[in-house]
Formats: sequence, structure tokens, C-alpha cells
Amino acid sequence: MARSVLVTGGNRGIGRAIAEAFRELGDDVAITYRSGEPPEGFLAVRCDVTSAEDVDAAFAEIEEKQGPVEVLVANAGITDDTLLLRMGDDAWSRVIDTNLTGSFRVAKRAARGMLRARRGRIVFISSVVGMLGSAGQVNYAASKSGLVGMARSIARELGSRGITANVVAPGFVETEMTETLSEELRSTYLAQIPLGRYATSDEVAGTVTWLAGDAAGYVTGAVIPVDGGLGMGH
Repeated sequence: MARSVLVTGGNRGIGRAIAEAFRELGDDVAITYRSGEPPEGFLAVRCDVTSAEDVDAAFAEIEEKQGPVEVLVANAGITDDTLLLRMGDDAWSRVIDTNLTGSFRVAKRAARGMLRARRGRIVFISSVVGMLGSAGQVNYAASKSGLVGMARSIARELGSRGITANVVAPGFVETEMTETLSEELRSTYLAQIPLGRYATSDEVAGTVTWLAGDAAGYVTGAVIPVDGGLGMGH
């Protein structure tokens, strides 16, 4: 039976790969996007996760058109990198509000329907940087690390209602962003990865769909790295 799935930031990159993977499983998939033209084949809803009003409106539309959200993938995120002593309050707040507070907003809103149904899957898309740290990414690393504590707290609160909350922590992934890196920088990054290559978006998507499936029904509060071994021990 098709489930109602929502992937935030599902219009490109990892988010789009996740949305496509759920669609291939036969699920009804909604995506949120903030700008540009969304891909076809999904219920695409314009939504800025930094706005509580936008989030409420998006969920109302999704619930009307494909039913209450049964699987939430909180993927929407941004970067605004600079070294600590150069980082302004705006750069800090913008990243935290989108990546961490935005994920809180959509998880809280999705939990309403999941509690009524007494089942649900919540997956937060974090990053190896959340555990490993990264110079120039104090704001981003803090936001991605925060998702772990949030997921584990939700897992404890909602587990008795059949709702799981987990975290997927990708490493370097072949996306438009990594394609713009210089060869020197790519070589430096690759040298740190035991598997010697970047992940594909589909490999991240496969982990997310597994967590949302029956086979992972007893997995909650977990942090699953998809990083080629980059973050081992963290």
C-alpha cells in the first residue's frame, strides 16, 4: 500500500534522489522546495522551513492531497561557511534556523498525524561533519550535530506509539556542490576516505528507504553513517 511521504528540500541533490527512491517503491511523495522549478512527478509544495506559517500551510496541502504524512525525511539544509572569528550572528542564525529549527518544525508537525495513526517514520539527514567537525563550518556542524540529540529525544518520546526517529549522516556525496571543487581539493578529501571515492546520492537514498521500511521497524535513535568510513569512531 502506498504511503504518504514528505521529503523537505526534495528538489535537487540528495533530497531529490530520496524522493525518487520512494516514488519507485510506489509511495505517494511530496517534496518541499524554496526556489526554482521543482521536478515533475511529485506533489511539490513551496515552503521555507524557517517559517512556521509556511510549514503549517505545506502540511495542510499535503494532508489534503495525499493524506497525513507517514514518512518524514527532514533534508532541507544550507551552508554559510567561514572561520569562527569571521562568522557573524546572521550566518550562525540562518544555518541553525534552517537546518536544526526547520527540522524541529517539520518533525513536530508530522508527529501529529503519526500519533493519531500510532505509526510513523522520521529520518533526519545529518552529515559526517556533525560528528567529525570541520574547520570553517562551526554553524553547519552544530546544526547537524543537534539533529542527533533531537532524533534520540523524539525516539524516546514517541517510540511507544510505533514511531521511529533516526539519523542518516552522509559523508562527501557526488552532487553539483562537490563537482565545483578543484582537483586538488577533491584529491585531499578522497585521501581521507577509506573507500577512496565519494558516495552517490542513490546510496544515501537507499539507506533512508531502508530505515522507513518494515525491515527497520526495530531501529530507532540510530545514527547511520554513509561516508565510506570517513567518520569511523565518531
